[in-house]
Amino acid sequence: MKLLVTGGAGFIGSNFVHYMRRNYQQYQLVNVDLLTYAGNLDNLQGLTGGSDYRFVKADISDTVIMESVVAEGFDAILNFAAESHVDRSIADPGVFVRTNVTGTQVLLDLARKYNVPRFVQISTDEVYGTLGDTGLFSEETPLAPNSPYSASKAGADLLVRAYHETYGMHANITRCSNNYGPYQFPEKLIPLMITKALRDQPLPVYGDGLNVRDWLYVEDHCRAIDLVLHNGKKGEVYNIGGNNERANLQVVRTILKELGKPETLIQFVDDRLGHDRRYAIDASKIRRELGWKPQYDYESGIKKTIEWYLQHEEWLSRIASGAYRQ
Repeated sequence: MKLLVTGGAGFIGSNFVHYMRRNYQQYQLVNVDLLTYAGNLDNLQGLTGGSDYRFVKADISDTVIMESVVAEGFDAILNFAAESHVDRSIADPGVFVRTNVTGTQVLLDLARKYNVPRFVQISTDEVYGTLGDTGLFSEETPLAPNSPYSASKAGADLLVRAYHETYGMHANITRCSNNYGPYQFPEKLIPLMITKALRDQPLPVYGDGLNVRDWLYVEDHCRAIDLVLHNGKKGEVYNIGGNNERANLQVVRTILKELGKPETLIQFVDDRLGHDRRYAIDASKIRRELGWKPQYDYESGIKKTIEWYLQHEEWLSRIASGAYRQ
């Protein structure tokens, strides 16, 4: 197969590129990323160029440039490209609409024009909104996004659905819970807390710290996307969750314990605007239909993640200094 991966220098996208190179060495991969602040070529170290792998710096919302790429011909497009940080979406919603909605529409149009057989949209459980103390998000849960970020992802999902219904496109949407693991930009909770704890800096925790997320190790997510790519049923949505619900404060305490740092570093700060209280995924559909299940529980995944950041302090330092963008 020849695959177009967009957003492949970001966190989940780069992990997916590495995963595919390990498991499908005969596949051709073209990796497109605009290299915004969260796109990092350091995430792609060890990947070689040549006929089976190529990196292209491009904006998915630029029709002219993307057409020159898609016109090569592909067996599938996997769209990881997205602005994804909720705080940034609150400060500047427009860039999220441009990348997440318009960019997805550009890719869908080009997939139609050049008869790309499969399109996989990588989305998020945040499109469902928030849960109370009980219940799970299923694929039938109504979309009720609460931030500009999640609203832009919901808009993209609806476009993907519409292109399937209107044009018969073989499209799938995957909606994952909170990912963690290698190469995650240190504005997100786990790498941020690891970075600050290593430097004995205060660890800012929103509100009371009891917002609950379902934590999914990124390699488990990549395996799920692999199954959807190859075996997903036309037009279907698949929820992907780790079945590892933890409050943010519990995650922070785990990190401090693993690093041998005191809990006095925790500093509670004003809560985020519109902060969703709880997310939790019902992943029974992908388990039942495609045979997926996570290999990592929270305890093994968080230890593996902390070990990776300890072994890659230079990666963190290059981000902190800005050298990764040079």
